[in-house]
Amino acid sequence: MTTQSNIETQVNKFNYPSPLRAWMLVLLLTVAYVFSFIDRWILGLLIEPIKADMGLTDFQIGLMLGPAFAIFYATLGVPLGWAADHVKRVWIVAAGIIVWSMATAASGLAKTFPHLFVARMSVGVGEATLSPCAMSMITDSFPAEKRGLPIAFYSAALSVGAAIANLLGAAILTWANQTSSLSLPIVGTVAPWQLTFFVLGIPGIFLGIIFLFLKEPKRQQNTNTNLEVRSNPIHVLGYIKQRLVLFACFMSIFCYLTITAYSQGWLAPMFQRTWGWSPVDYALVNGLVLLAIGPISISLAGIISDKWYQNGRKEAPLIIAIIGTLIVLPTGVMAPLMPSGELSIAVYAINTVGITWMSATGITALVNIVPSNIRAQMVAYYYMTISLAGLFLGPTMVGYISDNYFEANSLRNAMSIVPLIFGLPVLMLIPITRKLYLREYNAVNTEAN
Repeated sequence: MTTQSNIETQVNKFNYPSPLRAWMLVLLLTVAYVFSFIDRWILGLLIEPIKADMGLTDFQIGLMLGPAFAIFYATLGVPLGWAADHVKRVWIVAAGIIVWSMATAASGLAKTFPHLFVARMSVGVGEATLSPCAMSMITDSFPAEKRGLPIAFYSAALSVGAAIANLLGAAILTWANQTSSLSLPIVGTVAPWQLTFFVLGIPGIFLGIIFLFLKEPKRQQNTNTNLEVRSNPIHVLGYIKQRLVLFACFMSIFCYLTITAYSQGWLAPMFQRTWGWSPVDYALVNGLVLLAIGPISISLAGIISDKWYQNGRKEAPLIIAIIGTLIVLPTGVMAPLMPSGELSIAVYAINTVGITWMSATGITALVNIVPSNIRAQMVAYYYMTISLAGLFLGPTMVGYISDNYFEANSLRNAMSIVPLIFGLPVLMLIPITRKLYLREYNAVNTEAN
């Protein structure tokens, strides 16, 4: 068995691209992910000027922050995941980047709520293409024991993108306070927030064109060929149904991640209402904190995950995510209740470490327990589930609790209680999740005789 294993390892080794080409692909995918997150995140920092120009309500803004983006971002990931298992993935990514970049630029042309709502939906359509294809290609570029770091590197785009969006938003808000409007050729007079969408959207179109000319890695095969699943969506759903308890427990951790992360879209108004911080001050400080902590933390999580995996801890990516959960819950509860904004930022910095550890290893943990020929579809279901949970439950639950259950300091109290409500059930399921995960890992990765 050992000899057979060594032979298979050597054969598989030559199926992977060279480290240089593999990491170049990871770098380009990460840049695309940073672009996508900036385009997704920037709306939250432009709320006030958009509301003032369009006469929108908080509810309408909430619809654009969550459901407008989530409707297609979450649901289209599944058919796009199927396409990623069968069609040239770099072409899918190229098309997606161009679509969401054009939609971001089109947001700057919006004059009414329906126009901006449709533009945000279109951003979601384009961004839905990226992660299923990216994770599939990264998985096919590295052997299992070396996947943690490149996946963590790709996932670092979350914190980098959020940091850049905050810093860019701070600059834009400062400029907007000093500028009334601008006149552009063809478009005419535009407000500073509209110009922001143009500036952010147009460069992405050129990035999408680059992907049209990339060579993607060869699709790898499972060690245990007895577990290959027919890759049409009906059979994939059947595969999930047979392991429903496993995936429900597993996904609870990462749904908690997105619920917590998306609920933090309320942080700028919370800091303003509670400690009198202007949106510019909050965006600047938060952006610097994310840039300082996020990439290092998420890369460290990937390195530790790979090291533990190589030392025989086959559930290492899951353990890293569990540790992240144990950090996120208490800090998420405590941070809004701090006596000063400075202390709150400090606690949220620790919270960021937990969030990055969870986001760094979720996909690594998933792809290690699913058959190779349905990985893209499973990644798509993963993103669909955590996106729907995060976008629909995170920001909306904070708003609902703030409106209905507290009078004084309602927003900070709501921000504190949401991580607790959703976090306690996840903690209770952790022992079961780990046990089921190890059982499935052993089933998928046992060599067929």
